[in-house]
Amino acid sequence: MKHRTLGKLTVSAIGLGCMGMSYAYGGQEEAKSIATLRRAVELGVTFFDTAEAYGPFENEVLVGKALKDMRDKVVIATKFGFTFGAAGAGSSPITGVDSRPEHVKEVAEASLKRLGIDQIDLYYQHRVDPNVPIEDTVGAMADLVRQGKVKAIGLSEASAATIRRAHKVHPIAAVQSEYSLWTRDPEAEVLPACRELGIGFVPYSPLGRGFLAGAIRSVEQLADNDWRRTQPRFQADAIKANLAFVETLESIAAGKKITPAQLVLAWVLHQGDFIVPIPGVRKINHLEDNAAAVDVVLTAKELAMIAAAVPKEAVAGKRYTDEGLKLVNG
Repeated sequence: MKHRTLGKLTVSAIGLGCMGMSYAYGGQEEAKSIATLRRAVELGVTFFDTAEAYGPFENEVLVGKALKDMRDKVVIATKFGFTFGAAGAGSSPITGVDSRPEHVKEVAEASLKRLGIDQIDLYYQHRVDPNVPIEDTVGAMADLVRQGKVKAIGLSEASAATIRRAHKVHPIAAVQSEYSLWTRDPEAEVLPACRELGIGFVPYSPLGRGFLAGAIRSVEQLADNDWRRTQPRFQADAIKANLAFVETLESIAAGKKITPAQLVLAWVLHQGDFIVPIPGVRKINHLEDNAAAVDVVLTAKELAMIAAAVPKEAVAGKRYTDEGLKLVNG
């Protein structure tokens, strides 16, 4: 496994997004999730991404339980910033955002307990709170660093302007945002800002929530409680339109004798040595497939061909609902 840096943190070049084991995609049996998490460490994956929102709370407990005896081998990232209520059938328990300094610190204490650790390696603001100046939020996060409860801090789905303001208060180790062949938004301003400031960039959903890997050909494949069913790109018409991109990627991958997932992840990795994608998996075979992407070498010609296979302006469907889009690029 190759390694990259996020601020002062050294992590595996590909991390593991743990959300789907407990939340949004239907989850799975705890024993299977624990086996996948532990297999990741065997493969050299050292970077694990969770959040209080995943469950909520359940995923942090799972990650802590699975990695308890491997603490010295792993870097654990978690996030704060949402408020929660009771979830109805098919609805999210998230009710709003809250990045007040006191809340930042309360969540850190709770996350430490759920994870069963003494220090959070990377503590992200999950979404920018429009009602709290970023300077106040980052100031509270900096307090946690000084207290030794947090090693490094990050932001998620923040605009370049917000990133610059935050970085003046305390060094930002990483910015996490959705980034893949079909979600290229960060390329305009966020990636250049991270590159300039020496901030790591952590793409979530680098496989397009599984779609770009060829795993989803119709909405019927998704469980009834799968969150993707509510999202624009996973409606039947959008899936049908976007499958043409997947078929092209599958053809390119076949020519290189690799899987589509490895091709797509390798493309993301080649966008900069400060980039550490965190594809989410539940099954060990998918984990092993993804981990091997670090060894895929792409030429400039191949990179251009892959990017051209998924034209930004031609992707059908927004990446979130209108409500969800209100919380990105804050």
